[in-house]
Amino acid sequence: MSAASGVPTFRGQEGLWRQYRAEDLATPEAFARDPRLVWEWYDWRRQLIAGCRPNAAHGVIAAWSKRHGTAVITQNVDDLHLAAGTQGLIRIHGSIWELSCWGRCSQGATPWRDDRVPLDQPRCPHCGQLARPAVVWFGESLRREDVEAATSATACDVFLTVGTSAIVYPAAGLIHEARGHGAFTAEINLEATPASSAVDVAIQGAAEDVLPAVDALL
Repeated sequence: MSAASGVPTFRGQEGLWRQYRAEDLATPEAFARDPRLVWEWYDWRRQLIAGCRPNAAHGVIAAWSKRHGTAVITQNVDDLHLAAGTQGLIRIHGSIWELSCWGRCSQGATPWRDDRVPLDQPRCPHCGQLARPAVVWFGESLRREDVEAATSATACDVFLTVGTSAIVYPAAGLIHEARGHGAFTAEINLEATPASSAVDVAIQGAAEDVLPAVDALL
């Protein structure tokens, strides 16, 4: 969804930062071992995203979100959906623009927004301990309320999956739950994914091209 806006994809060569893979940095263990390194990476990403704007695909999704009965679930943490005006957004992996207390003090456990760039190892405003990005890292569980909201959204007539690798669960399982409810399922992606053979229609193409074309047909 956000590649056309200039946000690097999470996987692949463009997902590398220095010599590190995202999977090597987005873990509680990496943060505990070297919080400065992890924050350098997140600060680089935040500064990059701060200069990005929603693309045509975000605009279509935002317009659709205003229709009654529509739910939008995202694994992206860049908040470009919100910038485009998407309503009722379910952010199952959190937001790179929100922080929480690494020590999980009672007040700091609830994420707060911080749009500052650059941002160098911020502290919890409640207890003074180091803050962390309020995103879901590898090895961590999704928030129960987000999982419940996403699961409820699969009880639908049409389920569309856009620009996801379809390999990260539980998000990758939502398309199958929707099929189980009898939904018409479609995938839009640049290349085939594990979900391609399971959906009713698989369209290979860029989201910023395909979604406006679908919207025009509607």
